[in-house]
Amino acid sequence: MQVKKKYNCQFHSKDEEIKTENSPSCSSTTMGKKSRVKTQKSGSGASAVVSPKEMMNLISELLQKCSSAAPSAGKEWEEYTQIRGLVEKIRKKQKGMSIVFEGSREDYFSDLMAWAQENGASCDGFTVADFGAEGYGLQATRDIKAEELFLWIPRKMLMTVESAQNSILGPLYSQDRILQAMGNVTLALHLLCERANPASSWLPYIRSLPQDYDTPLYYQQEEVQLLLGTQAVQDVLSQYKNTARQYAYFYKLVQTHPAASKLPLKDSFTFDDYRWAVSSVMTRQNQIPTEDGSRVTLALIPLWDMCNHTNGLITTGYNLEDDRCECVALQDYKENEQIYIFYGTRSNAEFVIHNGFFFQDNAHDRVKIKLGVSKSERLYAMKAEVLARAGIPASCIFALHCNEPPISAQLLAFLRVFCMTEEELKDYLLGDGAINKIFTLGNSEFPVSWENEIKLWTFLETRAALLLKTYKTTSEEDRSMLEKPDLSLHSRVAIQLRLAEKQILEKASASGRSKRMHFEKKLEEEAPLPRYEESDIALLENTDADAKLPIILRKLEEVEEGQEIQVEEDGHLLNGEKAMYGMNMEANGDPVQQETQEKVSKDVNSALDSVGSSNATQKGQREAATLSASRTEDNPKENGE
Repeated sequence: MQVKKKYNCQFHSKDEEIKTENSPSCSSTTMGKKSRVKTQKSGSGASAVVSPKEMMNLISELLQKCSSAAPSAGKEWEEYTQIRGLVEKIRKKQKGMSIVFEGSREDYFSDLMAWAQENGASCDGFTVADFGAEGYGLQATRDIKAEELFLWIPRKMLMTVESAQNSILGPLYSQDRILQAMGNVTLALHLLCERANPASSWLPYIRSLPQDYDTPLYYQQEEVQLLLGTQAVQDVLSQYKNTARQYAYFYKLVQTHPAASKLPLKDSFTFDDYRWAVSSVMTRQNQIPTEDGSRVTLALIPLWDMCNHTNGLITTGYNLEDDRCECVALQDYKENEQIYIFYGTRSNAEFVIHNGFFFQDNAHDRVKIKLGVSKSERLYAMKAEVLARAGIPASCIFALHCNEPPISAQLLAFLRVFCMTEEELKDYLLGDGAINKIFTLGNSEFPVSWENEIKLWTFLETRAALLLKTYKTTSEEDRSMLEKPDLSLHSRVAIQLRLAEKQILEKASASGRSKRMHFEKKLEEEAPLPRYEESDIALLENTDADAKLPIILRKLEEVEEGQEIQVEEDGHLLNGEKAMYGMNMEANGDPVQQETQEKVSKDVNSALDSVGSSNATQKGQREAATLSASRTEDNPKENGE
């Protein structure tokens, strides 16, 4: 199904404002009756009242611990347990101090719908319903046709960075550089301030939000431990550390900054409050244009964010003319069926870390793999130059995919250069048609040589097999664990993620072996190499197949070690009657776990950079922006639109 183009412009949230550091968890809050807000009563297990000085000392200790130098390789788990110990000590002393609503979450759905209707949102084609394991979602109350505009939310209902600036948070925002730099943190504090305000216009929305989430921020320590050895674990540990650091920083700021003197958070601001707020933001935030359309801002979009995810296309956009968020139906829906949207091309690691669920049929699942040409290699300069001409860094993070082919055009091009001989490098730098040959690097139909193909597929086969050996369990053991009926939800999700990573690596290794054997046969048969002609450039530019795109047309940016690489996707207004921004509930990515560097062969090993978790963790510590976790190889045609 092709969605109308004005809705099909994919618009990604940028990591300047969606960083793992500031993003926490996923979904299912319990809030309740009317607008009555109360402080939790201290139960029998609550601690005695803590003095402000004692709490400030604990907060200062936490901030210092979270701001210290990154741990040495292999010490990340130890650091995590130490930070967690401090957080748990703080949580124990804050027990009973969080602000909550009376009643249950579903008590407020009717208020949410009524509020939405009063403010000009569409409410006649759906209602909020409970879908069991999927949680709450939108249910069609009539038949809805594919591409039908069934949901719109006007700007005045949205919680945005701009509405935060115009709220009680404004004075602090104007003086704090962290808030100014990190829109998602601003939204989290905005959410907390409005939750504590009985006169807030957003209370019908805030009361409908989940109270607890299922991302790793809410995991027990033993549940997080199940992720040790996975490619995702470094992101999980960094997420917790960064959230704890942010909480400690803002706790001190709220208590000491003159511009925060009127904030309701001054009287009550617990770690659980902050974890809830950043979790609500992380699982719901999206980018929309500012009113004049000149730039983008972060927003929470009531009602629309009740939709659950399925495979498909982006069907939500922002209509600047009518100043509202609009969503068209992804497919035909019958009355009483659940209405889904597509969150974007996220991996299951991103879903688990930033949304709190594992998506079984994820067509976009992938595992990050870091590769680089060693600077100590004799041919480094030549390889780096060929890669530069193709727009690819000499060291960056790629992805192995769950489907065929397991590698993108970018990774194919990188591996071809990675495995080139000196003569082949000279040919691509100085030979006849050298410039045009760059266009063929990512095209599977034009090998550099049969020997080169054998070498690169052997490398992939071996590398994937080596990564599989870093896991503490086998795929068979994971499947057996998943059969246990007494597994907690979080444990089950962690094991599902661990198993999914292994299955991708197993497929990649098997694919490498199959390709290697295919090209060994070509070499043995002395088959002629396909030759690239200038007339083939039209084929390269116009095909839908990712493997045939000329790499030089991709916009890849070189970044430092351990940082995610992606194609920058800037949102542009589409031409037409109504200016539309496409939107995507996009996730973020951060550091990559350290991989064990083993000797594959002398040639391959000399050109392989190990992933330094120390560098990755240092990167995770910075409050600065990172690039989005969308893989470079995501649907080139759609991104091009």
